[in-house]
Amino acid sequence: MKIYTGRGDEGQTDLRNMSRVSKTNPRIEAYGTVDEANALIGVIVPSGHDDVDQRLREVQNHLHIIQADFADPDEDSDSPRLDDPEIDRLEAWIDDYDEELDPLESFVLPGGSTAGAKLHHARAVVRRAERRAVALATNEPVNETAITYLNRLSDALFVFARVVNEREGITEESPTY
Repeated sequence: MKIYTGRGDEGQTDLRNMSRVSKTNPRIEAYGTVDEANALIGVIVPSGHDDVDQRLREVQNHLHIIQADFADPDEDSDSPRLDDPEIDRLEAWIDDYDEELDPLESFVLPGGSTAGAKLHHARAVVRRAERRAVALATNEPVNETAITYLNRLSDALFVFARVVNEREGITEESPTY
């Protein structure tokens, strides 16, 4: 299979149902930003923490499913979809890691160790992906579970960053006002 087809040279691309849309279409923006987040998570692994890496690999698979879901404008198709158990899993991870941390008393400046800073960066990109998905949902049908997953994932990445920084002896810094 050739990687290049030339079909996108005019600024159009195919959705899963083979309809052609502009590369600036909100659907493309949504799944393209999810792809960016997925690639950024790939930069983080290996983080130096096997448990975090295992979770991030699961997240990458979930993000790939969301990309396929967002690339499909047909609600009734057999497109892969995330369900509530994946959200429940994220919440369980957040709760488990929260037990390792001191209670959060203020905002935290993103940064810390290399892995911690990359996790904060991934969190910010996931937040953008969520905003793009919400924008898409204002005009087209979108799997609401995928949007909820992105929201919860940004929380999970924040906690992962805090845990990695804690394990590496990095003191969190709060903004000054």
